Amino acid sequence: QVVLEESGGGSVQAGGSLRLFCTATRYPDRWQAMGWFRQVPGKEREGVAAIRPGDGRTWYADFAKGRFAISRDNARNTLSLQLNALRPEDTAVYYCAAQGLALDVQSYNYWGHGTQVTVTS
Repeated sequence: QVVLEESGGGSVQAGGSLRLFCTATRYPDRWQAMGWFRQVPGKEREGVAAIRPGDGRTWYADFAKGRFAISRDNARNTLSLQLNALRPEDTAVYYCAAQGLALDVQSYNYWGHGTQVTVTS
């Protein structure tokens, strides 16, 4: 069983930045990929960024490239997402997920409860 908890969300003006954190309070012996996903009410959950600890490979959604950066502290079992140049359309609940594949929502086995990111104009 893997238990994940997100933090770092909040409200910022357009163009601002936030840094999200995901801490694994319960974790497996061997980590697979971890990622960040987001969801707006009434819409499907979508991938934002993911990282594979074994080789450090990353995946980014088109809207995230050049603005967001994912990183992982393997020793501390912590995942971070740096959000820069935020836009109102980035407003969503951001979820941390583990033990999946790239940005495939259906492949992930474990999810946090989410943290709200609100970007105002």
